[in-house]
Amino acid sequence: MTKLSRMEPVYDTVIAAARLMWLAEGLDFKVSGVEHVPAEGPGVVAINHTGYLDFTYAGIPAFLKGNRKVRFMAKKEVFDNKISGPIMRALKHIPVDRTAGAESYRAAVEYLRRGELVGVYPEATISRSFELKDFKTGAARMALESGAPIIPHVIWGAQRVWTKGHPKQLGRHHFKIMIGVCEPLEPTGDPETLTARLHEVMEAKLHELQDAYGEHPKGEYWVPARLGGSAPTLEEANRMDAEEQAARAAKRARREAGETEA
Repeated sequence: MTKLSRMEPVYDTVIAAARLMWLAEGLDFKVSGVEHVPAEGPGVVAINHTGYLDFTYAGIPAFLKGNRKVRFMAKKEVFDNKISGPIMRALKHIPVDRTAGAESYRAAVEYLRRGELVGVYPEATISRSFELKDFKTGAARMALESGAPIIPHVIWGAQRVWTKGHPKQLGRHHFKIMIGVCEPLEPTGDPETLTARLHEVMEAKLHELQDAYGEHPKGEYWVPARLGGSAPTLEEANRMDAEEQAARAAKRARREAGETEA
């Protein structure tokens, strides 16, 4: 395993630009557990998913550790975009084709074997309820195959900036965003057991951050139903996701049928 260079001009420029944007927004970051990020070597950075900008915040602990970089797994459509695509490739992030994920999985394992930090969302999609959805086993399988530990990251407050079904709030709102890094999970056991452990650890950290966050105003869209907010319950959110996926699949089938007929 080679020691990775910490200096990457494109990545460092993007980080600098993001920090300026956060300063303009007046975001108030509270980061804990940075000591759990390995100073060297690989790690599967498992992140909860509440908003579109989670990945930008999830890289902060690694940056604070000594300017380490996280290679995030992101949907292929972002790489296909003529603006974001070249940037994502320059940052060495990993494209994920949801209809054929084997290639991205192999790339992630190879990155880990080279000593990289790889960022992954075990929930796969944004949680509309802001509770933890069921986890896919990909993070655990990557860890077990590569021998890399899982470094659980939990973010709370990011949904206030930009989340699914709600307008962006990119102005100077002074939102608090808490990021908690948990102790690493060693890659042992089977994927299902390791995934269940990961979910348990991240749920405990999520509740810890929520307790420390401060006021969660009743009825607010960004507050979980469990805490008195107007966000859908986990069960309601799962139903909404299923309906959306069914509609997307039907649209894709109609498009493919049209192409066949043509």
